[in-house]
Amino acid sequence: MTRLTALGSGWLALAALLSVGTAQAQEADADLIKRGEYLATAGDCTACHTKAGGQFMAGNFKLDTPIGAIKTPNLTPDDETGIGKWSYETFEKAFRHGIGDEGEYLYPAFPFSWYTKVSDDDTKAIFAYLKSLTPVKEKREDNEIPFPFNVRTALITWRTAFFTEGRFEPDPKASAEVNRGGYLVEGLGHCGMCHNERKLVGNSSLAGRFGGGVIDGWYAPNITPDGHQGIGAWSDAEVVSYLKTGTAPGNRPGVAAGPMRQTIEESLSKMTDADLKAMVAYLRTIPAKQTYKEKDLQAFNQPGAPGADTYLTYCSSCHQPDGKGVEGAIPALAGNTSIQSGGPETIINVIVGGLSAQSGYAPMPAIGQEMTDQQIKDVTDYIRNSWGNKAPVVSEAGVVAAARGKIKTMMAGNAPCSTIENEGLKASIDEATGGDALKGLKQSDFVPVLARVASKVKAAAPEAGDDAVVNGLLSTFCKANRNDQDVEPLPWSVTIGTFGNVAYSQVKNPEKRVEAMPGQPPATGTTPAKP
Repeated sequence: MTRLTALGSGWLALAALLSVGTAQAQEADADLIKRGEYLATAGDCTACHTKAGGQFMAGNFKLDTPIGAIKTPNLTPDDETGIGKWSYETFEKAFRHGIGDEGEYLYPAFPFSWYTKVSDDDTKAIFAYLKSLTPVKEKREDNEIPFPFNVRTALITWRTAFFTEGRFEPDPKASAEVNRGGYLVEGLGHCGMCHNERKLVGNSSLAGRFGGGVIDGWYAPNITPDGHQGIGAWSDAEVVSYLKTGTAPGNRPGVAAGPMRQTIEESLSKMTDADLKAMVAYLRTIPAKQTYKEKDLQAFNQPGAPGADTYLTYCSSCHQPDGKGVEGAIPALAGNTSIQSGGPETIINVIVGGLSAQSGYAPMPAIGQEMTDQQIKDVTDYIRNSWGNKAPVVSEAGVVAAARGKIKTMMAGNAPCSTIENEGLKASIDEATGGDALKGLKQSDFVPVLARVASKVKAAAPEAGDDAVVNGLLSTFCKANRNDQDVEPLPWSVTIGTFGNVAYSQVKNPEKRVEAMPGQPPATGTTPAKP
């Protein structure tokens, strides 16, 4: 009996050790997956691998590139359509070497020439995270790439010229913070993919390093330490704030738009302050670069400049005749670094498509929908060269027309109404509006209805924040009235722009009387009101 008891005790001890070992292994796996999630967020994988209205990481996002449209692959662990059957070795070869699971060369729209710098441990963590996702069965759609670019073997030329494999090598002369920033900027962050000047050579980092350039019809600005065109005049705190929120405190006007805004919302805003500070510290070490020389700027006669009248008619009621905007409500244009970037694409896109509310600022109506291409060109030149601003004039023929054809937004009326992601906010708006309070709403009734509705929504969903409440009301109004041609005799962009102005005013300042849309002449011919 004693021997049996001893054997039993031994088995119990072994079982206990195995249980502890299993628990520790599970905890280690959970930690690895959590770290992989953070790293995948730093790489903003979801931006390219989740299509609008699609399931998370299931791919089929359409990437418009100079060689055609590329449909992104499914990164969920589905065995048939995703990476479910992939080994780590298969993933690593694609992630850091640009070689697909069938041995094919991957197009450099996938930033493997940056990801090649990611460490082994971090690559394994990202793979563990992707393998932990819920499998989604979604077959990858065909690319829309014409001959000869659809011949993948031809990519060997690009790889030979521009791709060099290798992990990130810390600079022994730099601080740990600078090296951490370099690892992120040059690796997972792949900042140069948008902010380098080159475009036709894919995602190489050889040309115009961080000096700014066009990406997908938007202008990614200079992020070198140049004092006028880059971040040289910004404090570290201002740059970090911009990376985290899309705006900067103090006297740094402007808000993020386009791909940068998406990057902030999906990636940078979720990174630690320490990592953001490290990225800024590294960018400070990059040699300052001027995208354009001030001596090459064309003479711009401000008093009689084309665009001055357009600005006064459409823009000055919000941004003010002196371009200083309204503090905390309307961004200033005077001294705005992004306004003075090398290219005008971003500002033209915002004029054409508008912006939703963000960082406490009012929504921007798609005012360009009521302007001619020439007016947009002229007013763009005007604001980029007034009040001390200096930037090249629009020289590329058709840039405004190209923006009209590409920019699709709810505010412009050429894209679906936005959705409300916060279910609590959606429920609060539905309850406050009774489901149909905004249906068929006339402009003359915006103020009394929103004075009642906005305060109820804000009180019922205080955690949502003012921006989300304003954008939620805009989405609800859009869905209720988008297809109703009898709502107003005015164009859709004017109608929803006016609604957005009033919604913002009532959320921020209940009971305030506002009767005109920012930057848009009122139908009555009276002076537009300031929000």
